[in-house]
Amino acid sequence: MDLRLSGKVAIVTGASRGLGKAAAEALLEEGASVLLVARSRELLEEVHQRYPERTAVQPCDMRDVDAVAALADAAVEAFGRLDIVVNNAGIAPAGRFDEQPQKLWDEVFDVNVRAPAVLTRAAAQYLLSQGSGKIINVASTSGIKGKPTLVAYSSSKGAVLQFTKALAGEWAKKGVQVNAIAPGAFSTDAQSAVTESSDVLAKRLKKIPAGRMGDPSEFGPLVAYLASPLSDFVTGSVAVIDGGEVSRL
Repeated sequence: MDLRLSGKVAIVTGASRGLGKAAAEALLEEGASVLLVARSRELLEEVHQRYPERTAVQPCDMRDVDAVAALADAAVEAFGRLDIVVNNAGIAPAGRFDEQPQKLWDEVFDVNVRAPAVLTRAAAQYLLSQGSGKIINVASTSGIKGKPTLVAYSSSKGAVLQFTKALAGEWAKKGVQVNAIAPGAFSTDAQSAVTESSDVLAKRLKKIPAGRMGDPSEFGPLVAYLASPLSDFVTGSVAVIDGGEVSRL
């Protein structure tokens, strides 16, 4: 299926590994050009070396408002236009809510909520003026059900879901679609504490009806579809990809 992404330009945050890297690679495989964003230039260079003509590397600390706001202009400077924003970068420090300092709560919201809002607002000048564009916010099943010891993260991802739905309604008539993806457990570096222990992994898999964790390669195609013109009638949606976990009673 031709997703008609050739010539489109995307920004993907958190593109150096895991789901962000999978998202960037899926867009590149479909012909898009991508501004690769993460804190580590070295890890981003691995993707850039495979797609040198259609990628640009932009190290960025998502806590830095000015740096995040500059990403939209950087994409346009590199490729001449902007069509897609994938807000993927996020942090999920675990711990008891009553023992975590306020500074940590603030940092989670700075990275997981404020940064996507800042980048989306910066992208608006291009997307709204051309009457087309895609915002894809990577949330989490934790934002749907909430998880103990991940209170700040769950709260921030719940905010991302409402940000998605509210903005989708505001921008629908302007030709810009805003959607969210809520992934469950995927085999990424972020889940190493689970995957490296057979006992912990066994307990985790019992909660997933599919009986396994997702592979990042299963995430990228969903991003590519939501980024494509084929999904122009899809907006304000939350695509859950979790092997059936949140559907359990």
